[in-house]
Amino acid sequence: MVAGGTLATFLVAGAASLFMAWAIGAGSSGSTPFAPAVGANAISVMRAGFIVGLLGLAGAVLQGANVTEAVGRELILNATLSPTAAVVALITAAVLVAIGVFAGYPIATAFTVTGAVVGVGLALGGDPAWAKYQEIVALWVAVPFVGGGIAYGTAKTLRDERVPESLAVPLLAGLVGAILANVRFVVLGPPGEAASLTGVAAAALPEFPSLAVGVGVTLAAAALVALVLWWDLRGSPEAGQRHFLLALGGLVAFSAGGSQVGLALGPLLPLLDPFAIPLVAVLLGGGFGLLLGSWTGAPRMIKALSQDYSALGPRRSIAALIPSFAIAQTAVFFGIPVSFNEIIVSAIIGSGFAAGGSGVSGSKMGYTVLAWLGSLVLAFTLGYGVFTAVDVLLV
Repeated sequence: MVAGGTLATFLVAGAASLFMAWAIGAGSSGSTPFAPAVGANAISVMRAGFIVGLLGLAGAVLQGANVTEAVGRELILNATLSPTAAVVALITAAVLVAIGVFAGYPIATAFTVTGAVVGVGLALGGDPAWAKYQEIVALWVAVPFVGGGIAYGTAKTLRDERVPESLAVPLLAGLVGAILANVRFVVLGPPGEAASLTGVAAAALPEFPSLAVGVGVTLAAAALVALVLWWDLRGSPEAGQRHFLLALGGLVAFSAGGSQVGLALGPLLPLLDPFAIPLVAVLLGGGFGLLLGSWTGAPRMIKALSQDYSALGPRRSIAALIPSFAIAQTAVFFGIPVSFNEIIVSAIIGSGFAAGGSGVSGSKMGYTVLAWLGSLVLAFTLGYGVFTAVDVLLV
């Protein structure tokens, strides 16, 4: 039997988590995936917000478990977040992200949530999880260089007149198909686990070496996707590029849901222990929050990203989305909270510099980096300070 006070606290924490999911849907998972496509005039702002909400919901349910577990149980050692600590962390992070949404600046959601959770966890008496922090910081630092570098190289290749576009774009699509063949989904795995197409094929063909089967499936998926896009480009190069751009935006939106929902739900996990609530049901609730945020608040941020950072065309948009999808799935696989704003903005800037950098706003870029770092420090400080003050008052 759950005490009334415990239930009331859980409901408050759940409301804070839903608000956090709304803020993420409005400012990160809802705005970043289709921003390049909107910048390239491949889709309208309102339609992008609608579609990204649905895809984010699907990603949250099918891929959200890894990051949710990491945020909820792996950021602090030797301590479990109390209901009060969870509420403080969620409200602190959600308010900061919401401020970024309404101010028009893409606050790095992962920075904010991680800072708030670590802050309240240390104030609670927990120990730092240095090994996890090293993984997180390594990815955060690598994202601008890896994502921006790949986007720069891809955009340069697409702009090179010596490389036929009818060949380069299908090859890039094949690369996306190869990655997709190795992405893990819960619908492909046994109950409680996820599996990829390569993993399913290897299990179905035990008489062959698993590595050989995996390579074969990966190459087959790459060839199939490349062939489909090559055929599409034959009819109309402009329409083929637009279709590829929209497909990439959809994949990034799905990946965003799988990663970002954990930022809203992670602090809730310790509170779920007294309740018999399946994790998939919790992920569905978080995904619904992302969907509401995408439908109601994302258009503002989509406009900011698509127009303020760089004047994007289809080629640079494709160059920005390919590394975004790859980095997002890497973060989901390893259960590392990552900011989609950092991923997509870095890729947009990298692709912009491939055209000489004339369309990149240096001042906007500088303010954004300061906002990212400031959100981490401010969330940590507020999380630690507010929980300490509340704890004193409740004693």
